[in-house]
Amino acid sequence: MSIVMWRVGIRYKLYPEIRARDVHTRPTPRLGGIAMYTGLLAALLIASQIPYFNAVFFQGNQKTIIAILCAATLIVVMGVLDDFFDLDWSTKLIGQVIAAGLLAWLGGLQIDQLPIGGVTIWSTWVALAVTLVMIVVVMNMMNFIDGLDGLVAGIAIIANGAFFLYSYMALQASGSAVYFSLGTLISATMCGVCLGFLPLNWHPARLFMGDAGSLLVGLMFAVASISVSGNMDPEMFVTPNGYSRASYAPAFTLLLLPVAILIVPLLDFGLAVVRRIAAGKSPFSADRKHLHHRLLDMGHSRLHATLIFYAWTAVISVGSLLFLVADQVVAWSFIGGGLAVCAVATLAPLSRRKRREYAVQVEPVATTTREIAVLDPLDRAATAPKERSA
Repeated sequence: MSIVMWRVGIRYKLYPEIRARDVHTRPTPRLGGIAMYTGLLAALLIASQIPYFNAVFFQGNQKTIIAILCAATLIVVMGVLDDFFDLDWSTKLIGQVIAAGLLAWLGGLQIDQLPIGGVTIWSTWVALAVTLVMIVVVMNMMNFIDGLDGLVAGIAIIANGAFFLYSYMALQASGSAVYFSLGTLISATMCGVCLGFLPLNWHPARLFMGDAGSLLVGLMFAVASISVSGNMDPEMFVTPNGYSRASYAPAFTLLLLPVAILIVPLLDFGLAVVRRIAAGKSPFSADRKHLHHRLLDMGHSRLHATLIFYAWTAVISVGSLLFLVADQVVAWSFIGGGLAVCAVATLAPLSRRKRREYAVQVEPVATTTREIAVLDPLDRAATAPKERSA
């Protein structure tokens, strides 16, 4: 489907003008979100016909599935309109809130309990508000970092893959008879959707996902996170002797895992909001000061900057998985060592820049020394400082 959208975009010139904040230099279609949406629908349709997934699509989950499809459709339509007509930020925010409301109110996807001090159950309105904020924030996190070829698609593959494995293993560890839930299905589906889209989005990209794609990726990750973390019964992790740190860790870590995996987009989102509000602008106004822009300004190529983002996300994701299958010392050692390597790779251009600046400063001195060395004896005697007479 991605190839079809690319050919349609090229044939009918369905691509917007290049903006000042864009890093690409040639017009590129932004119809990838439509291809990703079509792939999502096809995957869910096929899965609904497989008896193994009956518990996901039936048994009282019909409203949830309908709400997911309605929210995804609304986000994609709004994203396509924004890609071509540059909608006002308030219009986009209202659309995002409506989509989140469909999921939380109609679909029943809410974070209504947390494993804090036993089991903390929130009121309906508090759960609704927290869920709306989480969904809107995750969507905009993905939208904000969508500035480099293959960046969002690659991060989505890593994040959804890690969340799929962690939720699957956590359900196994809890003794649940069902290992495949709505969250694991959505995560696996989005991995496949992004894998199918990435070849055309890899540098140099021939097709962009646009706001439709990035918002869809964020929406589906929020759906997977809430459906697993927000509705997992912490009692599944209770031992006969009551709550214990070891048995309760999977339930609590599932709540922190989405934040940990998306720490780079979350950091970029937080810095952008603070920066724009401090400048008296809307937090949704566009600029060229995102983390990927800063990496390019440091001297990284677009490909290297993308790989660095992949590395940061992979270290956190794999490290989070290690907490479930290995000793905590191993997990923390992997995260610490991996983050150190990522930091060195990120800051490497600064060291190279300092070496170049030092070479430029030293070069004139070296040139003068060489020029003096090649003078004949009479010239050196003429240029040498005269001794002061006694």
